[in-house]
Amino acid sequence: MKGTRLVSRIVGDIMTSACIFWVIAAVVFGIIEGATVALVTIWFALGAVAAAVAAQLGFSPVAQVGTFVIVSALFLCVTRPVLKKIAVKDPQKTNADRFIGEIGMVIEPIDGINSSGQVKVGGSVWSAVSESGVIEIGEKVEVIRISGVRLVVRPAERGG
Repeated sequence: MKGTRLVSRIVGDIMTSACIFWVIAAVVFGIIEGATVALVTIWFALGAVAAAVAAQLGFSPVAQVGTFVIVSALFLCVTRPVLKKIAVKDPQKTNADRFIGEIGMVIEPIDGINSSGQVKVGGSVWSAVSESGVIEIGEKVEVIRISGVRLVVRPAERGG
């Protein structure tokens, strides 16, 4: 009878140690997740919690690792697609984006080769590059997009 108690105590101590290991792993994964805020390790933290429960219930170390892997994979497969759908995909628009599609006036010749030129759009003067070659002073241009701190322009339609 004494031998059975000793084995039971040793096994109990091992399970307690395993449970502590998994709890520490969950906390470490949680800290990493908190530091990265990119949903990188949250699934592993949840898997480690499940493995800690398995350890406390007396599952073998192989079963604990299996629980960790399966639960982590399940959470990853189930939640990642949902989170990707609700995550913001479009870049945040800036105040400068309001100039896209606007018509401006060339105030310094736009030379595509030297990447020089300026346009006035909405009361603001911008450096500009042409999508279609040289554009002379006084010509009207349409803003196509913004590249860095420069407007990318093309000659405006004659009606604009």
